[in-house]
Amino acid sequence: MPFHKEPLYFGSDLHHRYGRLTSQEYAALFRDARRDQRIGEASAWYLYSREAANEIRAAAPSAQIIIMLRNPVDVMYAQHSQLLFNEQEEIADFAEALAAEEDRAHGRRLPPGPLRPENLLYRRMARFSEQVERYVHAFGRSCVHVIVHEDLLSDTPGAYRQALEFLGVDPEFTPDFAPSNENKRSRNRILQRLIYDPPLVRALVPRLRRYRWAHALRARLLAANSVRAPRRPMDPQLRTQLTREFSPEVERLGQLIDRDLSAWSGPPT
Repeated sequence: MPFHKEPLYFGSDLHHRYGRLTSQEYAALFRDARRDQRIGEASAWYLYSREAANEIRAAAPSAQIIIMLRNPVDVMYAQHSQLLFNEQEEIADFAEALAAEEDRAHGRRLPPGPLRPENLLYRRMARFSEQVERYVHAFGRSCVHVIVHEDLLSDTPGAYRQALEFLGVDPEFTPDFAPSNENKRSRNRILQRLIYDPPLVRALVPRLRRYRWAHALRARLLAANSVRAPRRPMDPQLRTQLTREFSPEVERLGQLIDRDLSAWSGPPT
């Protein structure tokens, strides 16, 4: 796996905040891999993209796909929280942000600065059944490994081992299972904006993001300006409304992956 966690090379229909890697730059991310190693990368927005599945298949027909799924209502709420932290969302109230989706889909009420507008289309990003279906159609069900988030939480080593077995790599390897990317808030919002969108070097960002040291520097700055903060519970009435709205989607997804997901359509536990 390259240092660049989400290179977003595939997905020609996606917006690219800082430009798209060239084919040479993308290939260079894997140049340190040995011949006996599997290579891969983790760009979450490939799932949302309507084009990425076929583009990946064209580039690597024998690719194996790993998708992790979570209750779509929780995903939308977590995405909103993450965008607030990234200074890419100006509407702090989640219900208001949901109400702004149609305007944003037509280019209105967007925050300033470089962004991917699709990040703000919370309902659209959580339509997982059609997204998973694209990968099943492109690669075949046997080449698509689905991890349900609850399984990862209840048995992290077991879920990880199953992923290794799916990939055909050493299933005995055990990484550090410490929590990662927990909910955070910034200490200083002005500094946070400068970290994510530095105006003095904005023109250089597309080039700088190609380098390991640039990612390491930004990670250090973010860590210094962040504090862990539990996410506030969603408004119960809004959660009930969204759960009811997404119930047919959850049922279809469960049928697609042959998994009972009815708990996602019930009251929160």
